[in-house]
Amino acid sequence: MVSEEELAQYDVLVAGDNEWQREARLLQAHWRERHFLPVGLHGGRPLGSRLAMPFAKERLATFMTPTVQDVVLAEVLDSVKSAGKVFEDPRIFDNLLTSQALCFNLFGELQRDLGLASRAVARLLNDPTLEVTAVEFEYSPGRSDPRFTADQSAFDVFIDYTSRDDRRFLGIEVKYAETMGGKVARHRARYDEVAHAMGCFVPESFARLRQKPLEQLWRNHLLVGSLVLDPTSDFEEGTFVLLYPARNLIVQRAAELYRTCLNEKAMFTAWSLESVLDALASVGAGPWVQAVTDRYLG
Repeated sequence: MVSEEELAQYDVLVAGDNEWQREARLLQAHWRERHFLPVGLHGGRPLGSRLAMPFAKERLATFMTPTVQDVVLAEVLDSVKSAGKVFEDPRIFDNLLTSQALCFNLFGELQRDLGLASRAVARLLNDPTLEVTAVEFEYSPGRSDPRFTADQSAFDVFIDYTSRDDRRFLGIEVKYAETMGGKVARHRARYDEVAHAMGCFVPESFARLRQKPLEQLWRNHLLVGSLVLDPTSDFEEGTFVLLYPARNLIVQRAAELYRTCLNEKAMFTAWSLESVLDALASVGAGPWVQAVTDRYLG
């Protein structure tokens, strides 16, 4: 357990943080200090888990390799490529806890090295025939499109791949220090249509699925199902992946509760951040994997 004295020493004693948030915030403050990065402010006071602006955005300082920084330039700062996507500015640049930055630090190298991406995902899915063809960020097949979920839902990371000559995909939701307490979206009739067509939800679970902490997971899963069901799609299969650190017990419990709402037809899996980093290391991803491990897990 992290002491309040240590948290105060690094300017990360924040009222309301749970135990994992305290630990994660302290990890980020340690990382920032090791790299001599200027501290940002919150409410006029230093917050050790934040970078100073505009430095953070100008230097892309939270992004951990030149390749990842180049991906961010192309994906986030290019007005054409980022059109319609929701990248929280300045949060993605200055908040060291944000899962959006973690997405790029974890998957940015894979976007530029699809061979590495193929080896890592093949290891995670235990599928030697797998070949990744694309890695996308903040991806939706059609925001507000009635063919899908008719809302603004998107995947944090989208991995397009082939397996045994079938085209498949992973729609990934990444959590780092989140508590699953986000706002519940306005319910749409389209959600029920897709859910019934998917046939993977326990009928008695629908009331739970429409509430926190499961509602966002349900909408992401429905987006997966709507893309597979779309008659213009050539995807044979899609899987919803929830990715989070094993020590984030709130997300872990939400994943366990979500599983109770599913039957054997569900294409859902949960990956720990630790397992993904282990898979990357095992297929020769390079020293950046250890750097990401040290920063985000300690």
